Order: sequence, then C-alpha cells, then structure tokens
Amino acid sequence: MRRTALLTAAAALVAGALAWPADAAPTTFAHPGVTVSQGQLDFARTKVNAGAQPWKGAFDQLLASKYADLNRTPKPRAVVECGSYSNPNYGCTDEREDAIAAYTDALAWYITRDDRYAKKAIQLMDAWSATLTDHTNSNAPLQTGWAGSSWPKAAEIIKYTYTGGWANSGRFATMLRNVYLPEIINGSNSNGNWELSMMEAAVGISVFLEDRTSYDKAMAKFRTRTAAYVYLASDGSVPKTVPSQNLDTTAKIVAYWQGQSTFVTGLTQETCRDFTHTGYGISAISHIAETSRIQGQDLYGTDVGERLRQALGFQAKYELGTAVPGWLCGGSLKLGLGPVTEVGYNALHNRLGIAMTNTQTLTERNRPAGSNNLFVAWETLTHGDNPS
Repeated sequence: MRRTALLTAAAALVAGALAWPADAAPTTFAHPGVTVSQGQLDFARTKVNAGAQPWKGAFDQLLASKYADLNRTPKPRAVVECGSYSNPNYGCTDEREDAIAAYTDALAWYITRDDRYAKKAIQLMDAWSATLTDHTNSNAPLQTGWAGSSWPKAAEIIKYTYTGGWANSGRFATMLRNVYLPEIINGSNSNGNWELSMMEAAVGISVFLEDRTSYDKAMAKFRTRTAAYVYLASDGSVPKTVPSQNLDTTAKIVAYWQGQSTFVTGLTQETCRDFTHTGYGISAISHIAETSRIQGQDLYGTDVGERLRQALGFQAKYELGTAVPGWLCGGSLKLGLGPVTEVGYNALHNRLGIAMTNTQTLTERNRPAGSNNLFVAWETLTHGDNPS
C-alpha cells in the first residue's frame, strides 16, 4: 500500500498536478538536522556499541581513517584558489578534507562520547572560521559547495549534542553566512552535479543558520535542477531543462547531455560523461531529500524520490556489469559511481518498501561505504538500514 501511494504521488507530481508549498522551510528547524538526525545518530551508536554489523565495521573504518586522526593539524587559508580540476590547488584539498575530518570527528564524538573528538572537530572549525575570507578561480562555486556540504553536518552535531561548549560557534556561523552562502545560493549553469552540490551546501548551511529565506531559495533551485538532471519517460521526448540555460532546441539538449540522443528513464545528464560525476549528483539529491525529510517535508514520496530511485537503479545496473547497449553513450561507460547509494536506498527501500534489486546488490557489495574525499563520508554507519 505504501508503494502504491508513493508511485501515485510521484505520477501526480510529474504530471504537474501537485504543487510544492511556497513556505518550504519549517517554522522550527530540527537539530541536528543536516543529512543525519538525532534518531539516526542514536540508532548508529546503539548498533556500534552492540558490535552489530555492518555498523561496527563501518565505525572501525571511520576510526582508522586519516580523517579521525586526533593529531591532525588544520590547514586553513585566507583565500582558497581552485582552478578547473583543482589546478591550481591552493588550499582546495586541505579545506575539503578538514571539513570531512570535522564531520568524522563529530560522528566519533557522538558514538564514543570521547571529548577529544569533539574538541578536534571544534579546533578544525575554529581554525577555518578565524582565517577564511574567500574562494577564487573557476572552480570556486563547486569547491564552496563541496566543503560547504560537510561543515554544517559537523557543526550541527557539535552544537546540538556536545555539552562541553563551543565558544566560537557564532564566528563559524558568520563564515558560513558571509563566505560560503553568497558563492553558492544563486546556483550554476555548469554541469548538473555543480548546482546540486551547491544546493546541498546551501540547504545545510540554511538549516544551521536557521535562514528560512535561503532554505526556500535553495530548495526551489534543487527541485528545478533535479528534474533537469534525471530523465523520466513522463518528461516527454527530451529531458526537462533549467530555464536560465536556454537549452531551447533538441540539438542543444543532446549536446548538454554529453551527446546522448536516446533518453530512457533513469538516465542522468552526466551518465555519458562518467559515473563518478553522476554519483556526485545522485548523492547531492539524496542528501537534500534526507535533510528535507528531517526538517518535516518528505520528498521521497514525490517526483524527487522517483527520479532518485530510477537514477540509482539505472546506474547500479551497469555498475554491476550489465552489458552496455550500443545506443547508450556509444556503447561505452566510464564506471565508478562511488559510495553514494546508502542514503537513497535506505529511504526508498527500507522506509517505503520499494524493491530496488540492483541498488540493493550494489549497496551491500560496497559496504562499509567510506568517503569519496570530497563531500561524502561514512553513510553505511549513518544510514545503512537505519529506520529512524
């Protein structure tokens, strides 16, 4: 019955029969509430402390990673300069990895209750908030999106669960508001994974700042971009587009979709580029949907959930080794989806009861899911078979 309701709601949204309410932001924000909820943290902690798998193995992987090293030295810069493909790379890797480390330490704190991890997360966040003033060069929006996706996840856990105090949390909030949010909130007309990652950061930052205006703006851009990133047959003969991109002919759309001219349900705008970048887009969709659910608006029962389900299943099928037909990307795919399936799979399969055979096989094969060293980390631990 729940699956029928999901599909009915998705079909109605695709047809345009349902409208997202104008006041998308919650009246009262839930904390911690960026990608991971209090209930999910408690579930993971209980499982790890009981030695249950796959959570214990996932946590052991986290603790053994470089991101959980209590001897880590923050490497903040006043100006992070990132060119195309991080060339030049002046602080790009350092910023992303310090942000992931802060989130890693926050998770380690919550599960172990060892103050050293909370203090390390605070040290990393304080170092950057005392130093960073700008992101520059061509990859600045994407870099800001990637690092800005991890910082609020760490900050939410520390601010709302650590009782030892965080004196500079206000300065950290100012950094997010003045350095990160202006760079990402207006979106991007580049490949879809850019804007999706930027909106993930914008949504997370808006939750931490309790900024309802920015939250609504980011969510609106997210919904438009998701519809333009994952194709459903019900979209028509060609994919939906982002109006500002002026993709007003089939030829322009095909070029933007990496030369792919046959459109089938679950194909993404970057499938024919490579699965790695496609994974970035899918991951951001799942993270925003998860944050929205925690904040009281469940998108999994809408066309967002249907596009996420289809994108996961389509990519998983080929990642698992299905032969590539000649009509798809010239008969050749660049695989490597990354550790990005846990959040969407848990929400759609475990919570809503939808069969997702290929996604399930890939998810279980890749456990425990680690980090992509950009903005994804430890999702078997936080979302693996997590009912909360």
